[in-house]
Amino acid sequence: QVQLVESGGGLVQAGDSLRLSCAASGRTLGWFNMAWFRQAPGKEREFVAVISRSGSSTDYADSVKGRFTSSRDNAKNTVYLQMNKLKPEDTAVYYCAAGNGYSRYYDGYNYWGQGTQVTVSS
Repeated sequence: QVQLVESGGGLVQAGDSLRLSCAASGRTLGWFNMAWFRQAPGKEREFVAVISRSGSSTDYADSVKGRFTSSRDNAKNTVYLQMNKLKPEDTAVYYCAAGNGYSRYYDGYNYWGQGTQVTVSS
């Protein structure tokens, strides 16, 4: 079992930056590919980013490419999502997820955090 806890969300203005963290306990994070998803009110959960076990590979949704960066520190059992140039349409609950697959699809992940709210005002 892996427990994931996200933090770092908040209320910011358009153009600002935030860094989300996802801390894991229960198992070594290095076993898993890690992804970020988000869900806005009334919308389906959507893929944001994925980072491979070693951190050598990343993939991003087109909507965040060039603005968001995922990284990880396996020694600290933590994954990060640096979000720059935030837009109102980035407003959502952000979830981190752990899994064996390197996937853009949420059913590829076995473990999920509880989510952290990001709100971007215009």
